[in-house]
Amino acid sequence: MMHLSSAAAAAAVAEGASSLITSRAMAASLSRALKLPGKKGSDLGEYDPLTQADSEDETEDDDLVLNYPRNGLNPAVADLRGEEELDEEEELREGAGHEVGPGRSQGGAAEEKAARVRGAMRSAAFLLPLSCAALLVLLCAFLIPCPQGALLQMQWERELGDTAGVTSPPIALWDVDGDGLEDVLIAVTNISNDSQPMSAQSKELSVWALGGGGGQMLWRKSLREPLISVQCGLQTGSSDPLHSSACVLISSGHMIAINASTGWTLWTTAVGHVVSHAVLLPDLQGDAFPDLLIATLPEDKVSDLALVLISGRSGALIGRPVNFNLTAQGKLIGPLLHETQTGAYYVMFGLGTVEAVSLSLIYSRATGQTAASRVRLKDPTWERLRKSNSSSLIHISSVSDPVDFLLSLVVGSCQRLRNLDGVSALNCSRSDWIVLSNSSRRLSVLRASDTRPIWSLSLASIHTCPAAGHFNDDGVPDLLVHQSANGVRKVQIMDGARGRSLWEAEFVCPRLAVEDSSVLTASGQSVFLFWAGDPLAQPQNVSKATPLCRSHDRCMRSERRLIGCVCVPQVAEPVLRKLFLLHPNYPTILLELSSTTDTVLSAAVSYQAQQKDASYISVSSRPSSGRALGAQVLQTLSLRAAAADARILRLTDADKPSAFQLRKFFRRLAFRQ
Repeated sequence: MMHLSSAAAAAAVAEGASSLITSRAMAASLSRALKLPGKKGSDLGEYDPLTQADSEDETEDDDLVLNYPRNGLNPAVADLRGEEELDEEEELREGAGHEVGPGRSQGGAAEEKAARVRGAMRSAAFLLPLSCAALLVLLCAFLIPCPQGALLQMQWERELGDTAGVTSPPIALWDVDGDGLEDVLIAVTNISNDSQPMSAQSKELSVWALGGGGGQMLWRKSLREPLISVQCGLQTGSSDPLHSSACVLISSGHMIAINASTGWTLWTTAVGHVVSHAVLLPDLQGDAFPDLLIATLPEDKVSDLALVLISGRSGALIGRPVNFNLTAQGKLIGPLLHETQTGAYYVMFGLGTVEAVSLSLIYSRATGQTAASRVRLKDPTWERLRKSNSSSLIHISSVSDPVDFLLSLVVGSCQRLRNLDGVSALNCSRSDWIVLSNSSRRLSVLRASDTRPIWSLSLASIHTCPAAGHFNDDGVPDLLVHQSANGVRKVQIMDGARGRSLWEAEFVCPRLAVEDSSVLTASGQSVFLFWAGDPLAQPQNVSKATPLCRSHDRCMRSERRLIGCVCVPQVAEPVLRKLFLLHPNYPTILLELSSTTDTVLSAAVSYQAQQKDASYISVSSRPSSGRALGAQVLQTLSLRAAAADARILRLTDADKPSAFQLRKFFRRLAFRQ
């Protein structure tokens, strides 16, 4: 009986302990939920009352099964006490933390602030170089202009039309499309039916504007008369850069001003039989536009040579033509405008002679009015050269010594292209002059201040105008001249200051008469370009093979023809002509830039300032198979590219400098205008 009561008492104690455990577990769970709301442990997961209740039920069942005392307590009670002690220690630690919290929180805030500063500094150290690099890339991409040399085709060739004979077509260089490159304007003739005799009705005349960067057609304008001159640069007064300049086309009876960019006609003037290019004059009418002057001569070439003033704004004649009682006595000279040191303007012209007349006198005779104050100036030194007060002309040369050429002693193409911009006109109007007389075989340089010779020397037959360039460093332009005799062409560079020879060489005569060229380099020196045959060591060897014919009639009777400087048979082999380049730094070295059997008619030099390069532009007559007439071909040659790949010719036996040194020097050569 007692045994049953003790068992019942034990069961009651177990039941009470179980209920106590359950209540304690629920209290602990509630305490944890209140202490850490929503916090997740790394290995406990998220608190769930249902899951916790299930786990507690399972613990309760286990406790009922394994119900043995440990340290005088039930195991479940011991575990529960352990949990409570841990909870109390955690509460104590948190309480202590709250008591000393302000100091520690301040230290943590300072550390956090320092960490943020360190992070900002690291970010700045990374972003600052990156920003600088990006800014540098943008500067290179947008602010610094990239060279366009790779996009341009600086060497090209284009067939223009037909050619009859060896007449040089008029050519001009001007930037008509605003791309910074000089474009080519050239007169073109096409024969509609070359099987029939050539007549005016069978010719198709036009002027083409070709892009300097590839030869593409920019515009084309049909004409009624063949051109004798194409000149560009006349200002139109437009504020648009593409329409601010005009080109003047001169035929035998008309002058036409066209827009340089489009080819549209601005004005047309009938002026009689024109025999010269146009000369740019200062403003004579006060309309803020420069005016023009041309020379006319009737077709019978018996009447007087006349000077005509033309308005640069409208093309209208200013007054009437002015005659000076000059009949046809020789080759037309000029006209050229010269400005003296005192600012007085004189026009130089003539027929076999060189005459000068005051611009104010021309204006007064043409209009009957007094010229503007600036134009009325006269130079006392020049006026004293007048031999009589009744004569209006100042005689520069004598009638007994006919003049063939009168050129300005200036480096550049102003005397060849004769553009109508103010810069070109100014360069040509203030220099000394080159006077060449083939009859007396004399070459002279006249001083502009008093028209007296600076030096004069005798030369053999000269077929082309001398080219001026800087060979030495005295600042005075030197002259490249050709002399031909006995099938040999002698090329010389004459000192412009004294007239002595600075350089010379002999070549096989190329049977060609093309004006030479000089190109200014960045160092201030000039390179000289000329056509010739192979260099000669013994000129006598060539004279035996190609004797000089003294009479053209004798050539015709023996079925020969005179070309250039020697008489050649009609069945002769094609002559190989070579374009040479001479640099003053290497006087014993010649660069052979190109060679051709075509007949070169004319040549000019175009500059590319951005590429520091220059192009040699030539117009040639090329025979065509199956056609009676040859083709007219326009070619451009980049001087830098041609010099880098040119054939090197040594005029002496010296092997220095080496080919490597020469190519390195010419590869770095830069040109300027």
